[in-house]
Amino acid sequence: MVIDIRKMAAKGKYEGDFSFEFTPAAEKLLLPLCAFVGNAKIEGNYTLYEDDSVDVSFTLEYLIEGQCSYCLERAEKRVKYECDALFVTDKGDNDNYYYDGYRLDLSSAVNDALLFSQPEVLLCKEGCQGIKIN
Repeated sequence: MVIDIRKMAAKGKYEGDFSFEFTPAAEKLLLPLCAFVGNAKIEGNYTLYEDDSVDVSFTLEYLIEGQCSYCLERAEKRVKYECDALFVTDKGDNDNYYYDGYRLDLSSAVNDALLFSQPEVLLCKEGCQGIKIN
């Protein structure tokens, strides 16, 4: 998930689109009794500014499968999450993501988006009432 900023700037491309697929690491999933299914996909665009900062906007999409958090039946959820990130060349800037001015690695922003986008519970259906006890 790397964008070669220097190469794009040399071509006079200060804006562009990108698309990547990756397999999310199982340890990034916060929900118990669940798993990522297949690849996650990111699609987005970037804008390179005169100060070498790069504005990146992307959509992250993935599927979670597992047991319903309330009734333990099979459940799945397709997650779609939009994210904006600013990459800067100043290592001292703790509010934004750092890149070396040449190659922009999206991994840190994508991993953060993966964590922030996860649902707190996985439900088999809207309004699940949980386990029925007679």
